[in-house]
Amino acid sequence: MKKMLLLMTLCIALGKLTNAQQAKPEWVTIKSNNLKCWECKEALDKYLLKEKGIIEGGLVQWKINLLQGEIKIQYLPNYTDPDALKVTLNNAGFDADDTKAVEDAYKRLPPSCKRAEDGGGPQPRKPCHVKPYN
Repeated sequence: MKKMLLLMTLCIALGKLTNAQQAKPEWVTIKSNNLKCWECKEALDKYLLKEKGIIEGGLVQWKINLLQGEIKIQYLPNYTDPDALKVTLNNAGFDADDTKAVEDAYKRLPPSCKRAEDGGGPQPRKPCHVKPYN
């Protein structure tokens, strides 16, 4: 009986010690000039959901602000860092702060997700930050 109690106490102590060593999630905000339309949001959401496993669970959650053209990402700093997250966005076809998207991924984006100089993004009198009801 004493051995069982000692073993249970040891397991609880080890569990608390393991949780104490894990870093707390942090937030980073990344600007993207070609993240302004709902189609872009859907493409990026799909990519990040797929990537979430590749980064070994480093992504916790993200929030996309289409009007501002930015994404706020909560991540685990012991698994990834802001520079790796920017590379992930670049690989999805989106610019991230001062880094440009990977050209092949950029070409696969819908036309509305292209940079303004390439004719993408919101057009005059045609807002694209809200998905149309059809």
